[in-house]
Amino acid sequence: MSQATLCTGMKRKHDENDSSIAMDAVDHATNVIPANQDPNDPPSSSDASNKPANSNTQNQSKKRRVDGEKTKYPDVKYVGGKLQSSIRIADLQGLLLYCFADGIAPKWISVKHSGRMQKVAVLMVPGLEIAKKNMPIPEQTGMTEQTAEDRKAADFEKWKQGLPLEDRSDQFNPRPLSQDTLPLPLRELAKIFPDIWPVRAPGDTKYNKVHSPLQAILLSQLPKSKDNSEPKRKGAQPARTKDGFVAKRTPITKFISTMEQLQENEYTLHPAFFNSEEEKASYNNTRRSNNESTEDGWVDSLVPSLEAGDVPDAETEQGSMTAGRDVLALDCEMCMTEGGKSELTRISMMRWDGEVILDELVKPARPIVDYLTQYSGITEEMLDPVTTTLSDIQQKLLSILTPRSILVGHSLNSDLTALKFTHPFIVDTGIIYPHPRGPPLKCSLKWLTQKYLNKSIQTGSAGHDSIEDARAVLDLVKLKCEKGVGWGTSDASNESIFHRLARSKRSTLPASNRPRTGAGAVVDWGNPERGFGAQATAAIGCKNDDAVVKGISSAINGDAAYPAVPSGGVDFVWGRLRELEQFRGWCTRLPDANNANQSSEVSALPEETTPTTSTDDASARIFDPVLATTVSQTVSNITRIYESLPSCTLFIVYSGTGDPREVSRLQAMQKTFREEFKGRKPWDELSVKWTDVEEQALKKACERARDGCGFMCVKQ
Repeated sequence: MSQATLCTGMKRKHDENDSSIAMDAVDHATNVIPANQDPNDPPSSSDASNKPANSNTQNQSKKRRVDGEKTKYPDVKYVGGKLQSSIRIADLQGLLLYCFADGIAPKWISVKHSGRMQKVAVLMVPGLEIAKKNMPIPEQTGMTEQTAEDRKAADFEKWKQGLPLEDRSDQFNPRPLSQDTLPLPLRELAKIFPDIWPVRAPGDTKYNKVHSPLQAILLSQLPKSKDNSEPKRKGAQPARTKDGFVAKRTPITKFISTMEQLQENEYTLHPAFFNSEEEKASYNNTRRSNNESTEDGWVDSLVPSLEAGDVPDAETEQGSMTAGRDVLALDCEMCMTEGGKSELTRISMMRWDGEVILDELVKPARPIVDYLTQYSGITEEMLDPVTTTLSDIQQKLLSILTPRSILVGHSLNSDLTALKFTHPFIVDTGIIYPHPRGPPLKCSLKWLTQKYLNKSIQTGSAGHDSIEDARAVLDLVKLKCEKGVGWGTSDASNESIFHRLARSKRSTLPASNRPRTGAGAVVDWGNPERGFGAQATAAIGCKNDDAVVKGISSAINGDAAYPAVPSGGVDFVWGRLRELEQFRGWCTRLPDANNANQSSEVSALPEETTPTTSTDDASARIFDPVLATTVSQTVSNITRIYESLPSCTLFIVYSGTGDPREVSRLQAMQKTFREEFKGRKPWDELSVKWTDVEEQALKKACERARDGCGFMCVKQ
């Protein structure tokens, strides 16, 4: 039985008015001003005029009656209202999860008869933009290259001059596509999609980062627990793991920070990291310039080389989490002294078994100007009788630490800086439990303890307790060793969308005997089995866009050439076209078509040029001739994919991001500057100078790069 026959025979009685269901504010940040129009009402005359001329005819022909009853076809449609921000790639994921899994109904689009949706195809097309001099979408769409910062600046200038502000109340709304106003290479899109949507890629405004548009679609947050037996508490919620997460007992040596990780987290390196005398001498010069040498009171643990810490297998108990190493948890408290210096006032250290082997107060060398009692718990009365100095503590550390010792702590770089001490074997809970939004952000020890240990620390009014903090660090490290490398990371707190769909699959389609398999596929260049495709039912590697088009058709319809694909095809397929991205130079590396496991550099890419012809008639606009060919071929491939889809298939196309090249260039400059600046290179000798001008340019480039576009429809 064909997919079209299945759709025609559907007789389900209820009519889902999905757009009326409210989106949870925690999971959905896009606010919508409700429209006065009912989502189930036919479009107004003004809406109808913006749709392709043949759309009403197609709908009328599809809505024929079977056995005297009107067939209810699935559909997605924008029904008006003013969006307060662009929809996100995560919202596209939410749409398909609502149609196929346990997601919540979106507020930004009307979804009719979602239970009748049979399949979902999502296509990523990097390089496709909604407003670019060489890829012009008509200005009447209201979508321009202006970022939010640009618009605010323009409004401010008009306000200063007393001029009326431009009405941008609909700047985030989708705009209708029309063949009459689109450039020739893009006109085929208007035959498939009714609207074009501005789609925001994930990122971090504060730290000028653009996050992966692949993860935003293919990684799903775990759904909220329906267990209401316990009231919600303030702060971090208990950690949850995806179905199928398997704990793997892991020795602590797997979590020792590398030299690169220590450098990124501002540790002063131990001499054991350097093999040659020349390297050691060079780094000693750097330490001198940073006032971190032995002449400045710094001490290095007695570890001659990294190999000195290795423990023979014969001396290691099988399955031991310590792997024969001496694990020591360290925490310090500091005060503020004259000159704005942070100096040590207390040190606490305990072994793996919880035995406290060191807990002493320390008298700073300089006069104290702030005891920081609210944080450290240290008071003037406590330190008055103390005679122990920093040098005394350093000598004790030298006697305690051996080449087989591992120091564990939270943001231990600040503790070791206060101790003026270096050691090569470090396990930092700030590193092994990364912040959900990535570096340079770090989770607090209090938050980690509440989330992963279900305990509260640092609750007293007297400040922190270094023994309590050291014990919390030790417990977090033990838990990490019990659970494995993925514990406490996004790998454990998120799940593949393929797992989510399989777990939440509906048993059968309405009025049919075809089961919802939950099967999904990835079709991409190279070898997708090494990436997100590893979690899919099938992963099809391709050498070019033509192969991607054929692969998507095979995956969604079924093909004997791919045994992993069910006979009736998968329910969900994600694919990517990359030739336009490659042509425009948006990526520096692409999978090698002849060796899927390797990558090849993209070089000698043609430069984009200004269109050779311009006119006020939007229908006559043209692209640069060379770019137009690539765009036309990409649009043709999108059309071929659409035509290959079965009836009642939700088809989503999104660009991912805007142009990322300026972001990459500026981030490379920033990295060079930071490396040279950390090396205390004089300002006049820096090869790159990073000022507020470059910082603002990077911020604006990131904002532009996060502006993408999307299209969606249901194949009838």
